Amino acid sequence: MRQIWITKPGPPEVLQVREAPDPTPGPDQVRIRVRAAGINFADLMARVGLYPDAPKPPCVVGYEVSGVIDAVGPKVARFAVGDRVFGMPRFGGYSDTLVVSESQAFRMPEKMTFEEAAAMPVVYLTAHHMMLFTGNLRRGSRVLIHSAAGGVGLAAIELAKTRDCEIYGVASAGKHEFLRQRGCQHPIDGAGDHVAEVTRATGGKGVDLVLDPVGGKSWSEGYALLAPAGRLVAFGLSAAASGKKRNLIHALRQLMQIKSYSPRVLMDDNKTISGCNMGHLFGEVGMLAEQFEALVGLYDADKIHPHVDRSFPFSEAAAAHHYLHDRKAKGKVLLVPDGAAS
Repeated sequence: MRQIWITKPGPPEVLQVREAPDPTPGPDQVRIRVRAAGINFADLMARVGLYPDAPKPPCVVGYEVSGVIDAVGPKVARFAVGDRVFGMPRFGGYSDTLVVSESQAFRMPEKMTFEEAAAMPVVYLTAHHMMLFTGNLRRGSRVLIHSAAGGVGLAAIELAKTRDCEIYGVASAGKHEFLRQRGCQHPIDGAGDHVAEVTRATGGKGVDLVLDPVGGKSWSEGYALLAPAGRLVAFGLSAAASGKKRNLIHALRQLMQIKSYSPRVLMDDNKTISGCNMGHLFGEVGMLAEQFEALVGLYDADKIHPHVDRSFPFSEAAAAHHYLHDRKAKGKVLLVPDGAAS
């Protein structure tokens, strides 16, 4: 098999394709010949050296793949050789051959492409968990989504549309027309004063839900924008990354800007702060299976459509990471094993 390794912390050029023997599935495992693997911002943070959950380099990261099962363990009951599946490893997804437990695999809808499948698990589960599973998003809510043109952002826009929400999406100005096409009524320039813009657009009423993967002072700004009974969900700390290499001083400065809130303040303000780290939920198989089934149902009902911006071959993994660092992507960026059939 071929895998993309983070050889050491550093810029995208530290990624290296290496060969290894094919793994053999255990009794309750399946082996997937990977057709596409999703890239998430956590992978970039891991490569830079700012993601504490990642294995110590050298390592292989990656949370999501799609492909075809080519071997199963003797205790596997739900799958057979030839099944098209999503695979959700904790790490190791940057591989063209992957072994996961039966519980970490989900059957793909017949009409779904492998690229769509690799673009779905992490970002849609994150958005669904924040908005519909723990969030109980009310119909007609005003929703502010940071990094709205990213994978989670686009998933959140689609889920908000199922609740007829009023959507405010923060992104660079060059992505605003794309956001309008996806259903965001109020694109907001991330380079400007988004607080003033949201305040003006809502007539000072604020928003009911803020989804923020930025962190630092952005969380405090989002809290201030919440309407009564509003909710801020933190699901990342991208502000800690200053570029393509680790800068610990910059990361520390961002951490120091995070404000603490006591339960008494939350009670008096009638506001909620919550968080979502999807990687820490991968062991909650029953919880994720319920949400994943709901998402597959929405896909089958033609209510969600995973958007793939670009797919890069394994041999161009560094270029794929550069593409994401440079904020060029709209939606998901994928890795595809060289020579893999689509």
